[in-house]
Amino acid sequence: MMPHRVQVPRFARDDTGCWSTLCALLLALLLAFPAVAVEPSEMLADPALEARARDIGRSLRCVVCQNQSIDDSAAEVAHDMRLAVRARLMAGDSDDKVFDYMVARYGDYVLLNPPFKTATAILWLGAPAVLLLAAGLLYKAGRRRSARAAAAQSTPLTEEERRRLAALLASTREQGER
Repeated sequence: MMPHRVQVPRFARDDTGCWSTLCALLLALLLAFPAVAVEPSEMLADPALEARARDIGRSLRCVVCQNQSIDDSAAEVAHDMRLAVRARLMAGDSDDKVFDYMVARYGDYVLLNPPFKTATAILWLGAPAVLLLAAGLLYKAGRRRSARAAAAQSTPLTEEERRRLAALLASTREQGER
């Protein structure tokens, strides 16, 4: 009986040309993904206004994405936010007024670099506080462990413990000689 031969597709056998082309294409698509976030239909005809809109968009956080600007996000909410920014600019608002409008609508969280206020203190101090707490707990655990190790080393054996140790060693030697 002849073994069943599996036919390997040509692209799987060619390990230089096709695979490298496929990898390069996938890499290009991954790198280009954020670039397609701002759609051509959203762009303003005035290049100066569009440049202002892009600058503002890079400073505003998409409210559904994690730490991604609305300029880079392909989410539906980011699209709506980009349209709102452009509408405010077309209405003649200054950059500060556009930021004020977006903060009034979405809160300080919408800013990628929020101001330090009581309401945003957790955003600014949360991560450093967790780091300091973790460092303190690690330090305390290390001190406790080294104190236990030092206590174990410095406590001499009692006479009873020495006799039991000698008996254990003797029985181990006897079993090893058998």
